[in-house]
Formats: sequence, structure tokens, C-alpha cells
Amino acid sequence: MSAAWTDLADRRLLLVHAHPDDETINNGATMARYAAQGVHVTLVTCTLGEEGEVLVPGLEHLAADADDRLGEHRAGELTAAMAALGVGDHRLLGGPARFRDSGMMGTAANDRPDCFWRADLLEAADLLVPVVREVRPQVVVTYDENGGYGHPDHIQAHRVATYALALAAAASYRPDLGAAWQVSKVYWNAMPRSVVAEGIARMREQGSDFFGVDSVDDLPFVVPDEAVTAAVDGTAFVPAKLEAMRAHATQIAVDGPFFALSNQIGLQAWGREFYRLAAGTPGPVDPRTGWETDLFAGLR
Repeated sequence: MSAAWTDLADRRLLLVHAHPDDETINNGATMARYAAQGVHVTLVTCTLGEEGEVLVPGLEHLAADADDRLGEHRAGELTAAMAALGVGDHRLLGGPARFRDSGMMGTAANDRPDCFWRADLLEAADLLVPVVREVRPQVVVTYDENGGYGHPDHIQAHRVATYALALAAAASYRPDLGAAWQVSKVYWNAMPRSVVAEGIARMREQGSDFFGVDSVDDLPFVVPDEAVTAAVDGTAFVPAKLEAMRAHATQIAVDGPFFALSNQIGLQAWGREFYRLAAGTPGPVDPRTGWETDLFAGLR
């Protein structure tokens, strides 16, 4: 495009996540904000999270070590969460149950041949390429190379998204999957050290030991402030994010102490979401922080 956008509907955002609820925790306010502005928001979820812990009394029978039906239940939770965020375009990579939740490293689930961690990278990326070429997003959001905290499915989602974007931009690659498309900016989810440290301190003032963490540096998902490049203010959409979190009831204890204490801290705990620019050119920044405030900043 040769001129600045005047129609927000021209903007398209694609998020690639590993399990239902990852999108709401990491990007719920961002998704709701852009959806409300008329941006086309697309979510691709790579597994149904079959290995997740069931937090709802009475639904324990859905767990992987019981009836093994948690995935279909979490698909319904995801649909409800997306309705809360105003996102109408959400898809499962390759269709329902194409790839199974891999569980954590070293578990039996991680050795299953049908789990996402064991998926052939080209096979999985080949399923994402047509989505990229259909949606034609200018901006893509996913995890960093460590998946935030080392979960194998998060790492694999990063790999699949990265590979698929390269393939989608190659005109010679599988023209049957649609016309080539080059994404302008790729962001990784990020949690700046200063923000996490402040949150821990304020929660301790409320009487929480933050799961026994002694130092912010003990948390694997924390990144130095200088690595962060964008902060999206979605505080106006915190109610939508909280509704989406409640929709993921088997995974998020909305009545638990962490949820209650973080709510006491205020809307900032849920409404500001942070990113690291992994590819593309940064746009104008907030002079107070040095961070972009819009993931589409600088694009024309």
C-alpha cells in the first residue's frame, strides 16, 4: 500500500497459539481491542489441549487419564472465549484433533507419535501456509523460540509459524495453496522484567507469595525490558478478557487466589500486553517508554 490506512478493516492480524486459553492469557485484550476497531483478527490454535489439568469439580472424568475427552470440551471453551473477545475467525491447525497436546517434556504424552511436538515440521507448516495466504495478515503474533517458558507445544508453534511464514512468502512454493504473501511484522509475546517485578511486589503487599517465587529472575518467561518493543493498552477491554478467561473454566481458576489478588491490583494487570518485534521494521514509539503502542505502527 502506498498511503497510510484510513480503513482499519484493511488491517489483518494473525495469532498462532498452542492450546485453547493461551490466546486469552497472552493476547486477549489485544485481540478484543483490534476486533472492536474492525481489524480482521484470525486465531490458529495448534492443539485442543488434551493433556491440560481439569480445574472444574465434576469434570475430572474428561482428563487424559480418564475418559480422555477434554479436547472436545476445550474446543467449546475456545468458541465461547472468542465470542467474548469479538473474534469470529478462529481455526484449528489441520482441523480438530489433527495434532494432540504434547504435555510437558519428559512425560509419556510427549512421546506419543500423534502429539504436536513429534509432528513433521513441513507437514504442520504446510497446513498453516494456506491460512496465511488466505487471510494475508500484515502482522503475526506467536511465541519466542523458547515458547515463553519451554512448553514443547509452544516451541513447536513458534517453529511452525516461522517456517510457514517463510514458505507463504515464496512464490514458487505450492501455488495450489494460494498466492504468495509477505507478512510485514512478526511479534513474539513478551513479559518485561520490570512489569513482572512490580506485579510480584504488589501481590505480596496483598498477602500472596506468588507461588513461592523468590526472584523475578526465577521465572522463565521474563525478558529484559530492552527486549520488549511494544505495549498494547487494552484496559478498556479487560471485561471482555476476563469473560474469555472465565470461558476457559477447566484451565483458569477464576475464583482462585491469584485471580482475586491480581484483580485487586487493578485493570493494568490484565489490560497491558507486551511484545517483542522479531521481524519487520518498528514504527513510531511512545517517547516515555520507547515502545510501540500499536502492532500496526509504521505500516502503510
